[in-house]
Amino acid sequence: MELRHLRYFAVLAEELHFGRAAERLHMAQPPLSQRIRDLERELGVRLFDRTRPRIQLTEAGALLLEHARPVLAGVDTAREAMRRLRPGEAGVLRVGVPPDTRPPVLRTLIGGFARRVPDVLIDLYELTTDEQLVRLREGELDAGVVRHPSDTVGLESGPVLRRALGVVLPAGHPSALGGTPVRLRDLDGASLVIFPRVMAPRLYDHLLLVCRDGGFLPGAIRHARNPDFVHGLVLAGRGVHLNEAPTAPLPDGLVWRPLENYSLAWLTSVVWVPTRHNEAIAAFADAVHESLTEAGHRPHDRPAAT
Repeated sequence: MELRHLRYFAVLAEELHFGRAAERLHMAQPPLSQRIRDLERELGVRLFDRTRPRIQLTEAGALLLEHARPVLAGVDTAREAMRRLRPGEAGVLRVGVPPDTRPPVLRTLIGGFARRVPDVLIDLYELTTDEQLVRLREGELDAGVVRHPSDTVGLESGPVLRRALGVVLPAGHPSALGGTPVRLRDLDGASLVIFPRVMAPRLYDHLLLVCRDGGFLPGAIRHARNPDFVHGLVLAGRGVHLNEAPTAPLPDGLVWRPLENYSLAWLTSVVWVPTRHNEAIAAFADAVHESLTEAGHRPHDRPAAT
């Protein structure tokens, strides 16, 4: 039984209303409903009676609540003692960054944060967008750098920055020849090498939708998250790959070309739980903005979809 599922159950047992419970947990209602169903399947009992106009605890649910409350209270006491109540006050700020964050961005980010709050150590975790959102809501991270669109319900976001995407191609590909931007429809039928959907489901679906609307229907989709593996697949002719302009030379046999329109882009921002915002998180957000701007990201003129 996962601790966060137990916490979701306890909050719903107190509210007896999925909407209010989801709001307290800083999450959307459908994921909360799914987590409760997962817990019921794991335990083999129904915890809530959903047949009435207002949901009610079953006998099994009432019994579980008696056991859950002291467990959660003990965990909260220990967590608060370890964290000293506020992000950075224990001398460490725990933050997440995307797995494909470039080395120059990390260098500028870490240096910029240290310059702003020299007494706080930044503890970086390489995590996907969805992994960061889960850990933020569980209190295991203080802030995160996420890609949009994503499920940021209940979280606060800093300014959204935009970095246009291009395409990585084998040097012999027809669209790789010449210096003109590539049209999405010229890639139609080619296989697409993309990150696994579980890393960022909303972003994954958004990218495929934009490709479809631009006339690019992949003949096949291959998943890869390690840059070397991605480049190996493209080099072997197993697909093309959408990404921002490289900061280091690509392997021999590969080229990057810009796309004709700018509808495909990384949209990135810092997110955090509103009630936990303080000077250390503000310094981190400023350092991220500085590092991404230096790497070529520009302000996004519209709010990111959530």
